[in-house]
Amino acid sequence: MSLIVVGGLFVLAIVSGMLGLGVAFAAVPFLSLFLPDLVHQVQPLSLLLNGITALFSVFGFAQSGYVDWRKAILLAVVTTIFAPLGAWLVQRVEVHWVWWLYLAAVAYLAFNLFRPVKTQSRQERFPLALALAAPISVLSGFLGVGPGFLLMPTLILTGHDPKKAAGINAFAVTPPSFSSYLPHIGTARLDATLTVTLLLFGALGSYLGSRLTSLYVPSIRIKQLFGVLIVLVTLYKLSTLPGYSLHGVYDKLSSIWHCLAVCLQ
Repeated sequence: MSLIVVGGLFVLAIVSGMLGLGVAFAAVPFLSLFLPDLVHQVQPLSLLLNGITALFSVFGFAQSGYVDWRKAILLAVVTTIFAPLGAWLVQRVEVHWVWWLYLAAVAYLAFNLFRPVKTQSRQERFPLALALAAPISVLSGFLGVGPGFLLMPTLILTGHDPKKAAGINAFAVTPPSFSSYLPHIGTARLDATLTVTLLLFGALGSYLGSRLTSLYVPSIRIKQLFGVLIVLVTLYKLSTLPGYSLHGVYDKLSSIWHCLAVCLQ
């Protein structure tokens, strides 16, 4: 099982590194296939992985000049302050609601990944992205996935070039990933050997992914393919939870997707 976990995480780190997201938003459903405790095993491990993979993604994008340091630092300050609040709240809310919030967040991400490029403004509206970073950070800390999975499409929707958005996002999500881990220190139950191995392979994978995007890959198509991947993985995990069927999860996702489509028209 360990080889499957490490190999799967390595692949996810490459893909997430290509987007400057940090791996947690994909690692949460993936690790939940193997680890039974969402709050005390999956979320703390995912937050550590998110910080490491985002950091090494920064290195890759910075080599090609895609990191706007001023914007990245401002976003990092906001996300670092607000993300721990969500991590504190999650330990006081039923896991059932955590998963439905995660599903809603995945639907939001996938919807924006699939929106036609021509509908997105190319004028950078960074103040709006900065204002949205606070609620995004609270929600992401609550989900244990780091703020990147919502902050990245927010940067794109506010007019930033996808590769530049990836570089900014990768830096901005690194500090809050570690700060969100702090409330878990006293309750986390992690296997030291598995954790260190995943961190090493996650760092390598995310760096390779960021270099691929920086040098060779047009990022818009990869974002769309990855949107499909995270939806499928999340649907599969939710279908395995007690009391839920794949049909019921599909209906819920369809309802969320429809609401987003109406609200964002």
